[in-house]
Amino acid sequence: MIKPGEKNHNKHLDMLQDYKNYLVRYIHELEKMDNTSEFAKRWNENTIKERREEVEVISKIIKNLIRF
Repeated sequence: MIKPGEKNHNKHLDMLQDYKNYLVRYIHELEKMDNTSEFAKRWNENTIKERREEVEVISKIIKNLIRF
């Protein structure tokens, strides 16, 4: 039987995973834009770096939450 807390726990893990997947797609789209324009490459450089760091943090959170 699933406890009410487990249901919410799984829901929030799913939400984190969905957000992580969104960020990965977003980074991929920004990198596509970088390939087409030198201006976009300079413009998106910090954004891509920040989003990659965010993906790493979310991955660590997910791994640590799965342990419990």
